[in-house]
Amino acid sequence: MLNPADDAFLSDLAGRVPDGTLIAPEPRHLTEPRGRHHGRAGAVALPRSTDEVSTIVRACAEARVGIVPLGGGTGLVGGQVMTQGPLPLLISLERMNRLRGIFPAENVILVEAGMILAEVQAAAETEGRMFPLWLASEGSCRIGGNLACNAGGTAVLRYGNARDLCLGLEAVLPDGSVFHGLKRLRKDNTGYDLRNLLIGSEGTLGIITAASLKLVRPPAAEGAALMAVRDPAAALELLGRAQRRLGPLVTGFELMHRTGLDFLAETLPELRQPFAVPPEWLVLVDLGLTEGMSPAAELEALFAEGLEAGLVSDGLVAQSEAQRAAFWAIRETIPEANRRIGSIASHDIALPLGEIADFIEAARAALTRLADVRINCFGHLGDGNLHFNVFPARGRSRAEYDPLRGAISRTVHDLVHRAEGSISAEHGIGRLKVAELERYGDPAKLAAMRAIKRALDPLGIMNPGAVLRA
Repeated sequence: MLNPADDAFLSDLAGRVPDGTLIAPEPRHLTEPRGRHHGRAGAVALPRSTDEVSTIVRACAEARVGIVPLGGGTGLVGGQVMTQGPLPLLISLERMNRLRGIFPAENVILVEAGMILAEVQAAAETEGRMFPLWLASEGSCRIGGNLACNAGGTAVLRYGNARDLCLGLEAVLPDGSVFHGLKRLRKDNTGYDLRNLLIGSEGTLGIITAASLKLVRPPAAEGAALMAVRDPAAALELLGRAQRRLGPLVTGFELMHRTGLDFLAETLPELRQPFAVPPEWLVLVDLGLTEGMSPAAELEALFAEGLEAGLVSDGLVAQSEAQRAAFWAIRETIPEANRRIGSIASHDIALPLGEIADFIEAARAALTRLADVRINCFGHLGDGNLHFNVFPARGRSRAEYDPLRGAISRTVHDLVHRAEGSISAEHGIGRLKVAELERYGDPAKLAAMRAIKRALDPLGIMNPGAVLRA
């Protein structure tokens, strides 16, 4: 059993860390973006160094006090808020936000975990490089949280998840010891890969304090197009044609449904819509090309090929970087429109590409039989990650659907599992999906995960109740 972060514990801890390290929790520390869960904490620790994190974790281990690590607080599965159990200590890495080094010739940057993602991107740009992890929350999420949750984003098709962009980590383990794995090596085959074990563990195996990240040279030219497609099957065929033409130069391939455009028109009418009559299905194709290639020419050729094959019916090709940004603004603002409408249930899922079209049709049919709802299906089609979100019918409130919320998610996740997909593509498990992981997870994998947790965190102090049931 864990003990609370009570006055006696906090008094002892205060004597081990510099003045000002411990503060009372503020609302920003205890909330999550969807507003469904509200956390609790005895105090918030704001360390300035890895040594201070080590001291704090060691004190928690000695007193058997639970720890909730906090990055930017942008996670969508409740991993950063502990709603029940003995009061934990919340450790925020916001003061550990320094750039430790940048090596342009190696295409490597060393950053502390509290650095905001947009600041990492800006630091890379000062050296003519690019850190290719792009998220809607990049102005507030922190790199430690991105790695702890193995964040995805819009460029996974080309550059991979956060895991694929990390060379090394520094982390504090549950006993307070420091893992010094902050290497700049592309190859290091010296035993078990603790870096990849910590990435995606959501703070349940340790606290990431710094990272060595891969950089890339920016493409010589970039461009984007919006194309109205017949249906998801046509979108997938167009993706295949784009990759046959351009291979790895396709950076992003996003799918959007008319419902998302309708939500934008309803909640954000000032955002200019690309088509006078919204198409049923729309894709955003983004390219990053080499010297001498023309994005507009390549996209126009792809559109012509798709038109001839009956895959596309209309399209717009960006003629400037401003137009490209405007196209992306449509895609990146859909989550905000969703938030304003208010979902009944949101699903971050991944499917084999060959199963996507049938899944969308089957899920729509099943949910329509279950309730009168609107479905906004959109996401990163190029890597199989869909956001399949369910909303009240026009004129009805989401509170009316509370009794159906579980059945809706069960319907979606059962179909995902049947298609050999994943119930969590890029958001993680957190506390919100623990039961789903138990229901759909492979028994051997779950047993191995529990064994790893017991081995590294025998006291169970690291983010109790996240990923695995406490």
